[in-house]
Amino acid sequence: MKLGIIREGKTKSDTRVPLTPKQCRYLLDTYQNSQIFVQPSQERCFSDEEYKNQGIPITENMEDCELLLGVKEVPISMLIPQKTYLFFSHTIKKQPYNRELLRSILQQKIRLIDYECLTDERGKRVIAFGRWAGIVGAHNAILAWGRREGKFDLKPMHECYDWAEAQTYYQNLPLANIKLVITGEGRVASGAVEMLEKMKIKRVSPQEFLKYSSSEPVYTQLAVKDMYCREGEDDFDESHYYQHPEEYVSNFEPYTHAANIMLNGIYWDKRIPAFFSKEDMKREDFTIRVIADVTCDIAPDSSIPSTIRASSITNPIYGYDPLLSKETEPFQNHCIDVMAVDNLPNELPRDASEDFGNQLISKVWSQLNQTDSRMIYEGTIAVDGELNKPYEYLRDYVS
Repeated sequence: MKLGIIREGKTKSDTRVPLTPKQCRYLLDTYQNSQIFVQPSQERCFSDEEYKNQGIPITENMEDCELLLGVKEVPISMLIPQKTYLFFSHTIKKQPYNRELLRSILQQKIRLIDYECLTDERGKRVIAFGRWAGIVGAHNAILAWGRREGKFDLKPMHECYDWAEAQTYYQNLPLANIKLVITGEGRVASGAVEMLEKMKIKRVSPQEFLKYSSSEPVYTQLAVKDMYCREGEDDFDESHYYQHPEEYVSNFEPYTHAANIMLNGIYWDKRIPAFFSKEDMKREDFTIRVIADVTCDIAPDSSIPSTIRASSITNPIYGYDPLLSKETEPFQNHCIDVMAVDNLPNELPRDASEDFGNQLISKVWSQLNQTDSRMIYEGTIAVDGELNKPYEYLRDYVS
């Protein structure tokens, strides 16, 4: 196999890589018939020189490569016809901003494999950056709270060399009176829990959280059964919820009166009820003042009405005025501070890339060399100018 690691080309440049220089060297040493080429880039977290030092050729020309690896969406102008690409396409939820990208992929008879769609036999994703989104999202939530309260100024994660450096700033932070609620139990939420544990913030059950009155900092983590219910039913059927989420209502309201920080790390689609409404956010007993929305679905198609736009790594927090339902300056008493960065793992690109590459090598690489791999088939969105069968539901999206 001839593999090419392409340069990231989105306007909002991403410095992550799918494989680090040392991982490329490992693959070449392990799979003797493989060749790996890297497009030059001035923005990657790993320099061209680091790849060269591992014996990886740097070349602009990717025409001879059979498989092209990136991270974020590839701009239409950079696509090479009739190649196999592996990247996050952000098309499977019919995102309007990537409609033309998928159309062009079909027109150019490109085979598109999406990392997000690669799953094991149980349907669980095998490769993702979610852990790092959760770690950085939780860091930014505490950073926003410190600035809002004027008690401390935590160093931004993107100014740290790596995760190890960031952890050195967690000792002796004045974290009193923090009550943080995390939504979800997946990679994002687990990453957030990992960060909060590093800060030695106490974990309590959802029931304890609602009545907790000490000044000691605490957090709780909510599963779907803690946030949604069917009216008139006491028992929660999780499998039924995932099949018919539109039949459920939000049961999140008690936490809007108990928490002052919310970290949203759960997958959401339009069939699922929002946690709360704009009207709920206007109430005097709505105590949440910082929302770290790692999921970052933009309103009105979102679980959180105050996520009115994505923010940036260099300017991650904006204010939301609940009475006027519009954006305002952050860190004011009357507003809610929103952290809605949509590429959080890029704040720790070296750590996130190494972790991602390890998943790619251990879970996916052998599958790429199999002609009958279920994982690769079900992760392939487009092939030979047609939508692959599992993704025929996108036909109205691209037609």
